[in-house]
Amino acid sequence: MHAPAQEDATSRRPRGRVRALFSAIYFQVLLAIIAGIVLGHFAPEVGTVLKPLGEIFISMIKMLVAPIVFITVVLGICSANNLRKVGRVGLKAILWFQCATGIALTLGLVIANVVKPGQGINADPASLNGDSVAKYSAKEDIGTVSGFISHVVPDSAVGAFADGEILQVLFFAILFGIGMTLLGEKVEPVKALFDKIGQVFFRMLNIVMRFAPVGAFGAMAFTIATYGIGSVAQLGVLIACMYVTALVFVFVVLGGVTRISGLSIFKLIRYIRQELLIGFGTASSESVLPQLMRKLEHLGVSRSTVGLTVPAGYSFNLDGTAIYLTLASLFIAQATNTDLTVASQLGLLLLLVLTSKGGAGVAGAVLFTLAATLEAHAVIPVAGLALILGIDRFMNEARTLTNIVGNTVASIVVARWDKDLDLDRARRVLRDDDQPSMEALDLVGDSPTAGGAPTAGTVATTTS
Repeated sequence: MHAPAQEDATSRRPRGRVRALFSAIYFQVLLAIIAGIVLGHFAPEVGTVLKPLGEIFISMIKMLVAPIVFITVVLGICSANNLRKVGRVGLKAILWFQCATGIALTLGLVIANVVKPGQGINADPASLNGDSVAKYSAKEDIGTVSGFISHVVPDSAVGAFADGEILQVLFFAILFGIGMTLLGEKVEPVKALFDKIGQVFFRMLNIVMRFAPVGAFGAMAFTIATYGIGSVAQLGVLIACMYVTALVFVFVVLGGVTRISGLSIFKLIRYIRQELLIGFGTASSESVLPQLMRKLEHLGVSRSTVGLTVPAGYSFNLDGTAIYLTLASLFIAQATNTDLTVASQLGLLLLLVLTSKGGAGVAGAVLFTLAATLEAHAVIPVAGLALILGIDRFMNEARTLTNIVGNTVASIVVARWDKDLDLDRARRVLRDDDQPSMEALDLVGDSPTAGGAPTAGTVATTTS
């Protein structure tokens, strides 16, 4: 007699799973990317007018990034209650950033020398359109050591927030957090106020993230409509080199380090799949910075470590950008038949170790760094940049995804190195694919402590 009811319950399960799948933002973003590619290819005149959709979404995210980074870093430093720990974590983060950047640059250099993607193009630098690259070499301080160092300190705190300069906001937040820590209990009301303000900003972020599929759809439709799939085929070898090198770096280098830390790179990528899809669709790693920080806290990394490593990583740990810079530099040299000796390549590598820190998490910014590097190197013609302008947007997806994974792994590596990672919790979260809900990501309560379970009221206790 109860068979029909049992059948109804059984039939409801697949429908419930399908409904849950379609309500997941990462699945909606995936469908939006596919739809954008189709529309951009078959109706380019429509795709070109959809550019504002992607730009508006990224602008909304950037509007929230600076205050969220500031609050998270300040509260992270305060939660450490130990300035020695803050300095220790910062030093370890910088050491890892330099190590990862060096490996990424070297890997790109090796792949470019083995595959030689630019060989046979035989482009004459004098015949290339110099006007198309003039704007990228106009800012002489971009990518130089002195320009980068002077850019760290803002002229004013308000200006750093107004311009969305994450590195400057980070610098100001570190000073602010140190000042609050030195004052001790006197600033407890201020910390409580920041905690509440942080909850408001993360709630705003949750609202903005609902528009991620729309932004990804518009950005992808515009890209395909503007540049066309044909431009991919023309310089397909370079694009293939970029993606293959990025995959090798992620699964071999970062995968090996993640394994040493006690976790699986495959499960970690599955855990941040939503952030990867949004980053792919919008071609901006900056668009997922806030929610990536919250998910790392949910994973078991302490707030103080996340607050220092992730924002700093967006300027100091751009692994995908590093791979691109060496590949693109050697591609231009090969395409223009510019001979590079071993000494010249080593000089380029050392120069890129410094200039690669000038790249940002937004599409196109890396071209300024590349132009400044080639000018400083004074061997490879800067005009050769015109050869890759048309396909830079397609390679930017690989840069973005690699940067996101690289900063995720960096936070885990530094936390594990500093014994600030709840490894049992991280394994459990990754094993069960324990994704925090949108509502959970806006909580800014006390963070998990090193080696211990998250306390009540933390982001980690509310999951879907």
